[in-house]
Amino acid sequence: MTLAGIAESDRLRLAPGVMLRHDRLRGQWMLMGPERLLVLDDMALAVIRAATGPEAGDVAQAIDRLAAEYDAPRDEISADVLELLTDLRNKGYLTA
Repeated sequence: MTLAGIAESDRLRLAPGVMLRHDRLRGQWMLMGPERLLVLDDMALAVIRAATGPEAGDVAQAIDRLAAEYDAPRDEISADVLELLTDLRNKGYLTA
């Protein structure tokens, strides 16, 4: 069952039991959960940090920060960010 998409008004956090960890040996960031592991690329890491960090706020604020940080048009990155966050939530790594 696929849940509805993430909305810009949603506030996200890592799901219970999920941790963001850096593997120093391999130089990779990953999301670690019970019996699962997801290696993150640089962009996925930036999105997760913006959306779930201590100053995250809602998803709209995360998109605004990412657009400013990467000097990218907001409307161009919004769809990609929402798609990534929805996928991570549907896989159990994030919760609203």
